[in-house]
Amino acid sequence: MAPSNIGYSLREAFSHFFRNWTTSFGAVITIFLSLFIIGLFIVGSALVTSAIGTIEDTVTINVFISDDATDDEVQAFQEKLESWQNVQSVNFKSKEDALEEYRNMSSSADSTIAALDGENPLPRSYEVVMEDSSQVEDMANRIKEDTDFQAMADNGDVDESVQYSQEMVGRLFQVTGYIRIACIVLVALLTFIAFIFINNTIRLSITARRREIAIMRLVGASNGFIRGPFVTEGVLQALLGALLSIGVLELVRNFLMPRVMNMVSWWQFEIPLEVYLMTYGALILVGLVIGLFGSAIAMRRYLKV
Repeated sequence: MAPSNIGYSLREAFSHFFRNWTTSFGAVITIFLSLFIIGLFIVGSALVTSAIGTIEDTVTINVFISDDATDDEVQAFQEKLESWQNVQSVNFKSKEDALEEYRNMSSSADSTIAALDGENPLPRSYEVVMEDSSQVEDMANRIKEDTDFQAMADNGDVDESVQYSQEMVGRLFQVTGYIRIACIVLVALLTFIAFIFINNTIRLSITARRREIAIMRLVGASNGFIRGPFVTEGVLQALLGALLSIGVLELVRNFLMPRVMNMVSWWQFEIPLEVYLMTYGALILVGLVIGLFGSAIAMRRYLKV
């Protein structure tokens, strides 16, 4: 579109928009609903990702060590673990800590502890927390293969001294992987569906003015000159639909999400403001792209020689 045609395109776009307000309103509502569903699904995906992250953060490795290991050996191996890549923290549990934890976990613990007659059979251990918990199996194998640990494993049994619920962790990461892939595919599918709906809406608007386009061609107007007002009107409709969807999503963020968080207080989650801002930016960008290309594609049949 030539710079000299910009003013004309804007005037014509606004004139057509208000002159045919019912068609324009239908196009805006279609764009709004499409982009709102996409935005809602992106926010929902972020919510699912937050939930997955919460579950993944609970994945730790428990490393049990022999009572025969000296304090210096225990301290040295803890420092060694802390120096490894992907290790976020290493928490040491003494025999007393393990016994207290057992007492808090079981209602019948007191009677069991009393039957031990002052003895504490629970071993000392490390609780290894990782930065990337998806690498839990590699980390567990590395600990088992370490010669220092092999010398101080509880009861000399390396495999039994490293525990992390292998079967549960494997299923967890398999399911979370499927969920993330499904989220990406569904967002892409919704975007494609939105493009189809918006393209058809713009096509109907252009079809209603096909005589006007034919007259402009008869008087010698160029394709760019004819296309300008329609493309501008498509962008205007897309922007209004995107802004309307952003406004409704803001209402969801400020009024609905706090109520949901109060209803599920046992599940601590929070979607950062940056996620919403990125979503809003993406909706405006998608709206602009759909408005531009939807209008251009819809007009092709009327601009053929």
